[in-house]
Amino acid sequence: MPRSRRLTRAARVIGTSAAAAALSVAAAQTALACSIGDFSAAPACDSAGKPVIRVTDKDGSGTPATVTLLVQLNTPGQQRNTDTQKIDHPTAQGVGVDLHPLDWYAGETFVVHVKAGDRVDEDLQPAVVVPDDFTCEPAGSPSPSVSATPSAHPSSTPSAVPSPAASGSAAPTPAASSAPSPAGGGTRLAETGASSDTPVLAGAAVALVVVGGGLVVALRRRSAQRSR
Repeated sequence: MPRSRRLTRAARVIGTSAAAAALSVAAAQTALACSIGDFSAAPACDSAGKPVIRVTDKDGSGTPATVTLLVQLNTPGQQRNTDTQKIDHPTAQGVGVDLHPLDWYAGETFVVHVKAGDRVDEDLQPAVVVPDDFTCEPAGSPSPSVSATPSAHPSSTPSAVPSPAASGSAAPTPAASSAPSPAGGGTRLAETGASSDTPVLAGAAVALVVVGGGLVVALRRRSAQRSR
């Protein structure tokens, strides 16, 4: 086989492998691209027991985002900025941030605007409306199911006084508790999450394997022709 034909075939193999690698990397980057669908907002209560609008960012690409809370005024199309927060390191598992409104009442409408790099610059849809039955308990308030006041009226009749008729019988022994000891149900497994760079690294590894295979095939054919 002429040398020029062998070189042409080898170049074709290398070109095909490189194109496949480029497509793999492009597909991985598209899958990780930030979009408005990565964000959500809902009414919530913060650690101090105050109502907030909680925005969750599940952007696997890790693009920093700025979220702004605007209250819808009575005049159509009029809004007022009430709070702005930044999410510096979002993850695919979700990172939340609380936006604090100036006031809060049932039926009030809030609009959340998201700005993330050059990919997202729009409002979340639909707008967040405060439900009629939404309430937050102030921090440190006691639970209504737990009584904090001990009984002030102890029983005047001892319950352990034996009856005269049963004085000759042996004193009953307390029954051993048959309740099983509580298992360690409070222990939770640590949450694990894959790195957001995993798809890109996997695509690059596959591309390198393909390119290496193409070069090996071309070099073996070239060596076989020379041996002849």
